Amino acid sequence: MTERHIRRAIIIGGGIAGPAVGMFLRRLGIEAVVCERRPTEALDEGLFLGVAPNGMHVLNELGVRDRIDAVGVPCQGFEFRNARGDVIGAIDRQQDDARYGARLQMIRRCDLHRVLTSAARQTGVQVQFGRSLVGLDQRDSSTAVAHFMNGGQERGDIVIGCDGIHSTARLLTLPGAPGPTYSGLLDFGGFARCTVPIPTGVNVMVFGRRAFFGAFRTPADEVWWFHNSGEKQDLVFPDRAAMRAHLPALHQHEPAWIREVIDSTETVAGPFPLNDILSMPRWYRGRVCLVGDAAHATTPSAGQGASLALEDALVLAQCLRDIAPPERAFATFERVRRPRVEAIVRQSRRNGSRKAVSGPIGEWIRDRLLPLFLRLGTKAQERQYAYQVAWPYRHGETA
Repeated sequence: MTERHIRRAIIIGGGIAGPAVGMFLRRLGIEAVVCERRPTEALDEGLFLGVAPNGMHVLNELGVRDRIDAVGVPCQGFEFRNARGDVIGAIDRQQDDARYGARLQMIRRCDLHRVLTSAARQTGVQVQFGRSLVGLDQRDSSTAVAHFMNGGQERGDIVIGCDGIHSTARLLTLPGAPGPTYSGLLDFGGFARCTVPIPTGVNVMVFGRRAFFGAFRTPADEVWWFHNSGEKQDLVFPDRAAMRAHLPALHQHEPAWIREVIDSTETVAGPFPLNDILSMPRWYRGRVCLVGDAAHATTPSAGQGASLALEDALVLAQCLRDIAPPERAFATFERVRRPRVEAIVRQSRRNGSRKAVSGPIGEWIRDRLLPLFLRLGTKAQERQYAYQVAWPYRHGETA
């Protein structure tokens, strides 16, 4: 093992990447402190996501796969429908466990946070809430100091920015870096209790005439859903009732079950602008490095955001294990990860653009070209799922 001279790491952000980075650093004997700006654990925050097989391998390496399996629902496949409700394409994912050693697992975001935070604490990671980053000081070349809104500070040998697409760590470390770009889609979603004519355990995707709708029915007959519509990023509703009326209106010419799902939802979340960052010139400066959405934000349309963050956590820890000083480890991490993550960010943006409505002629053409798009998309998805990095793998020095 390379002599690292890293004893303490300050991790900004306690979502997905933060606790995972902390657990891997503890494996190296490094003290890890996660500083999260939320005042408490996010027990009811967010909607749901999919952890792909490549992400599940990292969770297995962390020893939490059984806990994820206990609160998640395995995905059997994808079904694509047009505005009339006709099935125009499908992807079967029932053999993924045999092919990749894991399956796409659908999970509520708050449950994933809860499992990772609990596991991190059990491995000795300090997780602190109510700590909003306001400054980073690297004037001492051997340390970095994080300053927080309450006047407190944390000093460490390195700082890892895991604070998402609107990363404060990124703004402070790389002030000239590009910010998030709006994809043109607003996201809404929620959880409903109702009976719908869709298969259990399958992600059903409906290309509507005015909006895109996705639904996942769990074995408990709960429907997890999202809605994407091409609208202004700053769309404002006068009240929640107006928002609830807006969504069903966009699906009035589509199968009735979509409107039933929306109407049966107690709390509709949104709107959330779907943003991404196609590329940044660099992901680190000095002793501060960015990971996950802070470095390479992606929209949900490729289903890889959480899994890429988990991969980042593993690879970054490997680089810090194998390479010194930290700046060289960070450079290797960026060099190794950049081609993969940027390709997926671009793929996700292309996937999102196909949700856009282009009128009856465009709908007719899309329905007939979708099988071709699905073949290409399935091949890309399979390459993403097959990616796996074993902890013993060692990274050499960067050039």
